[in-house]
Amino acid sequence: MHIHILGIAGTFMGGIALIAKQLGHTISGQDENIYPPMSEQLSNNSISFTSGYFVNKMPKADLYLIGNALSRGNECIEHILSNNLNYTSAPLWLGEAVLKNKWVIAVSGTHGKTTTSSIIAHILEDNGFNPSFLIGGICENFGISSRLTDSMFFVIEADEYDTAFFDKRSKFIHYYPNTLIINNIEFDHADIFDSIKDILKQFHHLIRTLPKEVQVIYPANDNNICNLMQMGVWSEKKTFELSKYTILEDKVNFAIDGEKVSWNMLGEHNINNATAAINACLHAGIPIKNSAQSLQSFKGIKRRLEVKFKNDNLTIYDDFAHHPTSIQTTINGLRKKVGNEKIIIVLELKSNTMKMDYFAKQLPVSLREADEALILKNSINANNVTIYNSTTDILNALKNKSGHIIFMSNGGFEDIINRLIKRID
Repeated sequence: MHIHILGIAGTFMGGIALIAKQLGHTISGQDENIYPPMSEQLSNNSISFTSGYFVNKMPKADLYLIGNALSRGNECIEHILSNNLNYTSAPLWLGEAVLKNKWVIAVSGTHGKTTTSSIIAHILEDNGFNPSFLIGGICENFGISSRLTDSMFFVIEADEYDTAFFDKRSKFIHYYPNTLIINNIEFDHADIFDSIKDILKQFHHLIRTLPKEVQVIYPANDNNICNLMQMGVWSEKKTFELSKYTILEDKVNFAIDGEKVSWNMLGEHNINNATAAINACLHAGIPIKNSAQSLQSFKGIKRRLEVKFKNDNLTIYDDFAHHPTSIQTTINGLRKKVGNEKIIIVLELKSNTMKMDYFAKQLPVSLREADEALILKNSINANNVTIYNSTTDILNALKNKSGHIIFMSNGGFEDIINRLIKRID
């Protein structure tokens, strides 16, 4: 079967492309903004794609998978509808074609989905379980965002964003989880949700579909999750609490149920992610001791405080920031490691919610631990914030800076990191 994917360069849709190809289908795709690492992953797997949503670039296919970024008025969408072509959403296709026959470990929540999913996949792999996975980022231990194996286990990042223009339910409703993690719930996606109640309703719809044998894993101190649980749960519940930790010689040391862990992932949020992951793996049959040992060889995620350049005076990081809470936890985690060394944040407000200024009051608070914040084309007002009209202006402002520079964006940011590194070289 020839499957053509509209929106193929997104992390989710790009992962779908790899899985569909592994099932033996012919895959092609289109997207508007195609940049690394997904463009590289598609090319490395010989999946063809074109830039722009133009009908004359859209091949004849047996099935069209439509990403949730596309809506009515899109040239390709109108062509599909007018010609009665066969189409569906990627989450529905995946659920029916693959997930119904797997033990699905689904990781949901506002923050930490990619990291937690990657940790679970790594632990399963390290213990010989050979899992399938579909993750919204590229885990350094695997070098890819998705794969399909003959293992019964499938790890998936379970997003609450809507499925498609024709299906406004959250993607995760299609995933049939056997183990469900809810890492945290905060307000996000202001372009499709009006309030936190709308988000809780989508999570409740998911929980209402779960059999009693499913285990729902979540932190005990998250008020929004507690409110969700009060709406009704018919499955097994398992809570966890955050472990105390120390930082010694670039290693974060903590314990989970008495099992000691030492790894290089910064921040309390990553300890939360690891604890959730280990509980999920325990439900899948892996002892905590084994999982704790596997954590020590976890290499992290591309674009999650990923070091892109380092010399004696300067370290440059790439971070996939999309929400004030994730921005704050990342900065605070680095601050605890580097002490009084200078931290400079370079921020592009790329997500729909951030561009709508919904977090205009919260964002300055998130940036407090930074010495400086350079923000592209926005109106955030704070003592340590400077607004710039172009990435070229930002690059000029960074001349001769030292310390730690974190570039934060969930987009391509006009390749600003590589441009800066070239200037330094």
